[in-house]
Amino acid sequence: MNEKLLLEDINFMSLSELTDLAYKIIDQLEHEEDLEKSTDIYQKLIKVNILIEKKFQKNYKEINEKTKLRIKEIKKNNEKKIK
Repeated sequence: MNEKLLLEDINFMSLSELTDLAYKIIDQLEHEEDLEKSTDIYQKLIKVNILIEKKFQKNYKEINEKTKLRIKEIKKNNEKKIK
């Protein structure tokens, strides 16, 4: 995988794709014997992990907002039924 391409493309990956990528990087780290190369691979893993966290938080906020809106709709519908 081209390093430059990887770093540009990870921003557009889904959470599941990023998770798969993180597992592949971890596997690569486990089999790497060159310490200097391991450091570079580990830096990639950190970048992927940070992006996973950001996307997870964004998804969490979106789900939270949708849930709040749905609850408001349900309450509104229930109030109409009571009247």
